[in-house]
Amino acid sequence: MSGRTDSDTEPVIAAEAEAAGDSGATGDTGDAEVPEDDEEYAGDARRARWTAVGTGALLTLAGLAAALLRAAGSAPALVPAAYALGAAGCALGAVLGSRGRTRRALWLLVAGTMVMALGDQFD
Repeated sequence: MSGRTDSDTEPVIAAEAEAAGDSGATGDTGDAEVPEDDEEYAGDARRARWTAVGTGALLTLAGLAAALLRAAGSAPALVPAAYALGAAGCALGAVLGSRGRTRRALWLLVAGTMVMALGDQFD
């Protein structure tokens, strides 16, 4: 079983590709324009990265502030520790989001927020 898996394209598609001058070679370095879909995808990816970074930074600051306020009060030691641990998870999510790992960043932000909420239940 050698060869490409998409070698059995429909004749209409193959004829359109030949008419457009697409040879299917991977080493073509011609002046090809970037399709609009790729530009929109790049914009969406950039927006997702900035959203993950901004949300992670905001949740990190909120968690650290809550940890400091709870540590200064009469709350059990578990409460500020939970806030700090949740803030650390959100900070890690912000870092991953800035590197383009937005799905993992989202789950870390959710987990960090859940840890902070769980810590609040012990107060």
